[in-house]
Amino acid sequence: MQNRIIAAPVAVLAAALALGAAPNAMAQAAAAPASSTPGGIVAPGIAYANAQAVVGASAAYKTAMVQLPVTYKAQIDAVNTRRNQITAQLKPLYDKFEADQKAAKPDQASLRTQAAQIQQIEQSAEREIQQMAEPLNVAQQYIIEQISDKLTAATQAAMTKRKITLVLDSQSVLKADAVYNLNQDILNELNTLVPSVQLVPPAGWLPRAQREAAAQQAAQGGAAPAAPAPAGKAPEGR
Repeated sequence: MQNRIIAAPVAVLAAALALGAAPNAMAQAAAAPASSTPGGIVAPGIAYANAQAVVGASAAYKTAMVQLPVTYKAQIDAVNTRRNQITAQLKPLYDKFEADQKAAKPDQASLRTQAAQIQQIEQSAEREIQQMAEPLNVAQQYIIEQISDKLTAATQAAMTKRKITLVLDSQSVLKADAVYNLNQDILNELNTLVPSVQLVPPAGWLPRAQREAAAQQAAQGGAAPAAPAPAGKAPEGR
């Protein structure tokens, strides 16, 4: 059995996401009916964007990721302290297991028992740490949702200024010149619409997916307690 240390359930860090910015000259070219770049003729009215990258690169998100460890310092310290305690608890068990494995005639029954004990402690510890970190996870989702709520408006504003009628998901674009990249334009609009966000969600707040699931259950007449919020996913970029 390999040594494993319980990993943090959520990484609180600001996503450093590189956005391919379209220069002004390229933006003007994209609006022209028959302009061209070294890569060929530019098709007007088309662009691509990465929604997660834009949210992660927004000023509101970056600021919130700096402030989050301060606001939730008590929870983060408690999680780190508990993780260190669990690591200390598991170390002698790991050491004994590895030593017994190297014996001339390993006792397989004993090794199975030790492995099961270690696994049980690890699984219990993971559940405990996730529960301790839940306020932090929910806060991160709250931050992302506040910014994402303005993404459609920011995208539409960028499309209007660039005279774009079709925006493709960059994850689905195999290859394209930077002239089609709308990320920076959307980001500029998003920073204007959402200069900052709240870090602490209102009491009882749930992420949108959970709210929608609860509403659907209520509509079907079988309302059930909401499931725990999943760990917050930091926006990713391409």
